[in-house]
Amino acid sequence: MVKKISFSLLIVIVALAASINRVAAQETDPETKIRVEVNMVQLNVAVMDSKGNYVTGLKPSDFVVTEDGLPQKVATFGEGNEATRRVTSGDGDKPGELRIRPQDGSSESSTELGSELGTMMAGANVYILFDTSNYMYRGFVFAQDAIAEFVRSLDGPDRVAFYSYSRDLSRATTLTPDRSQVLRGVRTTVAGDDAALYNALLMTIRDAGQNTGRKVIVVFSNGPDNYSMVPPEDVAELAQSKGIPIYMISSREAKIEPISSTVFKRMSAATGGEAYFAKTWKQQQKAFASIRNDLAHLYSLSYYPQSNPNRGWRAITVKLVGERAKGCRVRTRNGYRPQSTHVSAESVVPQSGAAAGEQPSSN
Repeated sequence: MVKKISFSLLIVIVALAASINRVAAQETDPETKIRVEVNMVQLNVAVMDSKGNYVTGLKPSDFVVTEDGLPQKVATFGEGNEATRRVTSGDGDKPGELRIRPQDGSSESSTELGSELGTMMAGANVYILFDTSNYMYRGFVFAQDAIAEFVRSLDGPDRVAFYSYSRDLSRATTLTPDRSQVLRGVRTTVAGDDAALYNALLMTIRDAGQNTGRKVIVVFSNGPDNYSMVPPEDVAELAQSKGIPIYMISSREAKIEPISSTVFKRMSAATGGEAYFAKTWKQQQKAFASIRNDLAHLYSLSYYPQSNPNRGWRAITVKLVGERAKGCRVRTRNGYRPQSTHVSAESVVPQSGAAAGEQPSSN
């Protein structure tokens, strides 16, 4: 009996040792990799001169983009509401000069991108997030009027989504080019209770991040956040990593809510947007007009990141070169965090089939 128990115990010990060895082998196996998955990085860039006027007519060669100090090659470029085009180097231009050319090799008058990138950068996806909490009771109708005028004034192929929030997020109108549908969503909103701005903004960023192309979020808020579970720093970082500028319009003076005002300023600056403090309905209309003007003058740049071992936060800088750079100010997001994925040895091998032809996504 004792021999049988000893023999059984020996089998258990051997099996346990083999299991430990397999785990240790997996942890040290050079074929098991952690890969950082980074696709095309997309930037919305505003360029202003010393007087605050937009600088237009710039070329890809006027921009220098770096990521963690590493120079990046601009892959696509566009200005304002024009369709973004692929950028190639040389090819009949002056040595080293970047030239905009359609991917299919047709004449330069074409505004179409090639099939690889599709129309992912033509027009913008504009998400409007409206505060319907009890902070908004007094100016509710005026805010609706300002938002409605902004929606009507948007140019080109832009698609618009209209969301509202108090404690919960209401997706009144999902992304659509139909302005009348968006306006109906604006007019049917009703006042709510507590304000959970950062919760709602986080969900809006996630919705926007599922779409390719240019994306911006315009927030109309009338007070502090008193119900959210997520901190604003996490929301701002997600927006940065997704490449989504946030424009904040607060209908309260900055001195009344200094904490919220500071958060709004930091969040908009970090993502490449702007913050406005508009107490009266006329100031609110001017703020929306300023945002519309900004969207019409943004440059769209993208690049495929050079090899970078950094798996954490990556800093982005965009500078101008040449004569037109003097006295200019550049505004864009200041970085992003790439998505890390654990990849097994078997999945490292490229797979054939439909995956090889999928449209690339962007950060």
